[in-house]
Amino acid sequence: MKILAVNAGSSSLKFKAYEMPEEKVLVSGTFERIGISGGFYTIKINGEKIRRDADLTSHTVAFQILMQELKDLNVVKSFDEIKGVGHRVVQGADHYDKSVVATDEVVEDISSLSTLAPLHNPAAVLGIKAAKEVVPNATHVVVFDTAFHQTMPKENYLYALPKNWYRDYQVRKYGAHGTSHKYISEVMRNILGKDKKLIVCHIGSGASISAIKDGICVNTSMGFTPNAGLIMGTRSGDIDATILPYMMEKSGLSAKELDTALNKESGLFAISGGFSDMRDIESEIQNKNEDALLAMEMFVKRVVDYIAKYYFELEGCDAIVFTAGIGENGPDQRERIAKKLAFLGVELDTELNNSTASYLSRSEGLITTKNSKIPMYVIPTDEEVMIARDTYLNIEK
Repeated sequence: MKILAVNAGSSSLKFKAYEMPEEKVLVSGTFERIGISGGFYTIKINGEKIRRDADLTSHTVAFQILMQELKDLNVVKSFDEIKGVGHRVVQGADHYDKSVVATDEVVEDISSLSTLAPLHNPAAVLGIKAAKEVVPNATHVVVFDTAFHQTMPKENYLYALPKNWYRDYQVRKYGAHGTSHKYISEVMRNILGKDKKLIVCHIGSGASISAIKDGICVNTSMGFTPNAGLIMGTRSGDIDATILPYMMEKSGLSAKELDTALNKESGLFAISGGFSDMRDIESEIQNKNEDALLAMEMFVKRVVDYIAKYYFELEGCDAIVFTAGIGENGPDQRERIAKKLAFLGVELDTELNNSTASYLSRSEGLITTKNSKIPMYVIPTDEEVMIARDTYLNIEK
């Protein structure tokens, strides 16, 4: 059975086509600059990368081109061979604790939740509607980033705020990256032989850490929005909330301008003096840039803070796992974190750590010594395969 996993952004559309249940990747790619001049797309198939320019006026046009490419590349002979399309949606609030078929009612609900994820949910709705228009006979399934975190106990997801804020306005912790955290927990179950206490560090430009016990999310660092928790590429992470009315009064910034500052002008970018990519920050550290070094130190400290917090919340830990862009490809960052976790008995194997990255021959595995009291692993995440799995399961019901 052929399944298409789709991740639609406001001006982009990423996809992977699978043969299920074998989970064999048939083709993958990305459409970029949708609705913007200079549109183009790339497709990877059989080890070859194809790039084409295209006038991508809408998500529907991008999806039409995608489906035609699948036919031209002999991935399918007919659109009807695509039995399911899985769509990533960032915010499902507490309405959804699992993936569901994308009925008209569900799509309308996703749209109504756009105020909780204004950059993501509207784009997802565009992607779902476009896919339904082009591939109407497929079963369309929605996979929510927030679903995995719905197992958090009330004391972890509620804020100490007036009760009607939650009741009337849905203000609570939702978390994000749930599809990734769930994937890692399933991989680690196979590695460790059974469910264990895990601290999963999904660290990229956007970053979150989750405490997982027996495959169930207990707590996670992101909150009402993805801005909470860790210091990220351009997001501030945790701050004193009273800073916001203070800055509105002192500087005259509007609520929208504050939101832009917190999400697009803060984090590593603000501290380092204009660098949001960890590779650039590492390079600047080599050039003796003190602001870049400070950004790194603050970033590492916040990661360690959350690992330590969840270690005690779980009452111990069987493994710490790094994933996503920095987690998978940042041996220097992992070493800095491991050194600060030495008080918990973490002992890094420097050779294994330095040889583990997706662009090297060894892309995953254990990076601590046999004497380490807590093993640390690097496991590449795969959100697309989780989308494909959930889509396949919904079709098979």
